[in-house]
Amino acid sequence: MSDTRDAQCLVQVRDLHVDFRSGRGQSISAVSGVSFDIPANSTVALVGESGSGKSVTALAILGLLAENAEPPRGRIEYQGRDLLTMPRKEMRSLRGSRIAMIFQEPMTSLNPVFSVGFQLCEVLEAHLHLSTRAARGRAIELLAEVGIADPGKRVDSYPFQLSGGQQQRVMIAMAMASEPDLLIADEPTTALDVTVQRQILELIAKLQARRRMAVLFITHDLAVVGEIADMVVVMREGLIREQGTAKQVFESPLDPYTKALLACRPDLHSRPVRLPVIADFMGRESGNPADIPQRERGLSGKEEIILEAKHVAKSFYLKEGLFRQREIQAVKDVSFRLPRGKTLGLVGESGSGKSTLAFTLMRLHEATAGEVRFEGNDLLAMPPARFRQFKRRIQIVFQNPYASLNPRFTAGQILMEPMRIHGIAHSEPERRALALALLEKVGLPAAAFFKYPHQFSGGQRQRIAIARCLTMKPDVLICDESVSALDVSIQAQLLNLLQELQDEYRMSYLFISHDLAVVRYMADEVLVMSRGEIVERAGPDELYADAQHPYTRQLLASMPRGWQARPAT
Repeated sequence: MSDTRDAQCLVQVRDLHVDFRSGRGQSISAVSGVSFDIPANSTVALVGESGSGKSVTALAILGLLAENAEPPRGRIEYQGRDLLTMPRKEMRSLRGSRIAMIFQEPMTSLNPVFSVGFQLCEVLEAHLHLSTRAARGRAIELLAEVGIADPGKRVDSYPFQLSGGQQQRVMIAMAMASEPDLLIADEPTTALDVTVQRQILELIAKLQARRRMAVLFITHDLAVVGEIADMVVVMREGLIREQGTAKQVFESPLDPYTKALLACRPDLHSRPVRLPVIADFMGRESGNPADIPQRERGLSGKEEIILEAKHVAKSFYLKEGLFRQREIQAVKDVSFRLPRGKTLGLVGESGSGKSTLAFTLMRLHEATAGEVRFEGNDLLAMPPARFRQFKRRIQIVFQNPYASLNPRFTAGQILMEPMRIHGIAHSEPERRALALALLEKVGLPAAAFFKYPHQFSGGQRQRIAIARCLTMKPDVLICDESVSALDVSIQAQLLNLLQELQDEYRMSYLFISHDLAVVRYMADEVLVMSRGEIVERAGPDELYADAQHPYTRQLLASMPRGWQARPAT
């Protein structure tokens, strides 16, 4: 990392205020009096939860605020010029050439109807005025520079033909096309596998060193921040709570909110019975919650088995020509046993077969082979009418709460619908009372009963999804990346909730995640999956201390380990 003490200041943000007009004519403050510097050739991390104002601050720098934003107040100086008063034509010329941005979700940033090469060429022709032929050649060079294999062919690929990591690399190539002075990276690694996340972080660091540019890195993951940042700016509710060098913020945080963010995320050295949350720190002078006892994990081998998978396989078939088809084996000969009241962790990269296995267990996919025995009954072999009796006892929380909740139903309707289908409770008033009790159980107020999904945050929607599963009082809950991409504080609340429910109801969890720290915290046994196969299984402490399979060791080596893993300078 660069030494920022004598570095020239590239961008200065001074007393920035950003307000938005609501539909009722009211003004809502998103950023209030924010000031910080971005030195040249350095990495500044902008940290905070969703809604803290991080992305709004970045969009204000680029002049890309939404139409309902009031004109921002304050100053944003780039090389001595105020970006807030710069003429629109000059700002358009500056944007993408001298200041570029990588957005959080590449699939919504890349145009699905144009090839990635066309979109790269569009940037090159607009900012560097290259000919069509020269732009295509440069586009191929950029794809190679960001690590896209076979760039000569991939340049003609469409976004949907690329993996999430490849899409993010294309976004980086587009941002780097004009060799900007400042790269703004807005949550560029959120929800990516640890190995792909490591590749993206190393790629950004390599490009920064080669081109000597500044990076404004926006994230809620302090483990990542600890490894890459020179300076850290902590935001909450539109205000800066703390800022300083990475060493100062990580070793001697001053603000309770900063201390809370550092403490909320599970680590590899402790396993408290309950994870600290933001509320444990705010309002405390010391900023430290009471000492929390540790939770024991692991299996004795004598536990009652509630669910057992035997040699489960799932293949998909693609047509090739008129008479041929190609088999893709997504799940290959998977066997495991899930004890009652315990958690089985399942880790692996995207495409390893984790979600396909979960969907096959739930009969959302039809198995190619194998058995899934629940209390001695083979769920895969029984007719649909009989399976319905067991379906309510095995539930799944999907990864994306935005897609898994009906947008036309209120939270109350979402919870009461499965009760009606499965004949739970005898009347509507009873179902309503049960739904209200479940909302309280997952930490939502009674008023949430009448609200629609779009009126909730991501963490609140996931709580509703969990409450919907609880209406069935299941014995087995499959959590498919159910806390991925959530702020660390919301993630801690949901992990605490899942653990409380397990303690109270002796529920069994199949906990699927690519976040190895979270899996270690939750699981009694861990299965590592690669290319459809289980390549390693062990207790969480044993696996993390002495992984045997090269793939497992690769996953563990890719984990962001925060400030403590940073080499001394």
